Amino acid sequence: MGLDAYHEQEAVRDIFNRANDVLGYHLTEIMFDGSEDDLRATENAQPALFLHAYALYQTIENPRPAMAAGHSLGEYTALAVAKALRFDDALELVRLRAEAMAAAGAAEPGTMGAIIGLDDDVVREICQTISQNDHLVVPANFNSDGQVVVSGTPWGVASAIEAAKEAGARMATELNVSGAFHSPLMRPAEEKLAQALSEAPIEEAEFPVYMNVSASSVTDAGTLREGLLKQLTAPVLWAETIRKMIADGATEFIEVGPGNVLQKLAKRISREVPASGLGKIEQIQTFNNSEGAEKNE
Repeated sequence: MGLDAYHEQEAVRDIFNRANDVLGYHLTEIMFDGSEDDLRATENAQPALFLHAYALYQTIENPRPAMAAGHSLGEYTALAVAKALRFDDALELVRLRAEAMAAAGAAEPGTMGAIIGLDDDVVREICQTISQNDHLVVPANFNSDGQVVVSGTPWGVASAIEAAKEAGARMATELNVSGAFHSPLMRPAEEKLAQALSEAPIEEAEFPVYMNVSASSVTDAGTLREGLLKQLTAPVLWAETIRKMIADGATEFIEVGPGNVLQKLAKRISREVPASGLGKIEQIQTFNNSEGAEKNE
């Protein structure tokens, strides 16, 4: 993970090595040579994803974003590139967040499930009905129209999956996760993160960041701080976020970091606005060259 960029870009090497110093251990060893299980562990995956996306962004020449958003953990990357959080502080917060979420998942076992093909309100109603019977399940991610992830106790999520199938869902399945993220079961993690966030030096963002918990455009430091804390137990309003960004003038989405999940979601939410990704160093080099060519025309 990130090895190609590390070898080819001095800026990436500097950032990766800085991350090792900040964390006090060699995260890069896990990223480059660790097992898939090691890398997928919450306490490693979150810092690695943040680091990879942030470092790749630094190799883009004159990115000039008008606005930014990040899905769950990605919100920290968005705030770091918007200069609301310094790199060291963001990485420390991500590490603490990951450890707190892993601990909460171990103390109160939970899981998540993906439901595709039902209206959001139907999924909300299913969750409300099941939760009334003391088996918690709540909507956690509104990813696109007809795609909702639910989160809660194992019994609650299993019941929601069965109810979704009975209601005509095209797909309903449990996800391979280590906890009930974005649900009240993450309250202990929220409590652990609260003090660190209250003390973290957060500045006004240089450009608007659309927050997970409200789908609203934010630059104010206090509101950014509040949103980061609330997102641990609140749903990610991703579909609404993308629609709001389009309404506010977004004409193109570029996902920076590994994978292509967010660009696929953006295309499902709106066919009118193009979405692409920069996940490997060769893609960024091509992008930089094309941007330079446009300037010289």
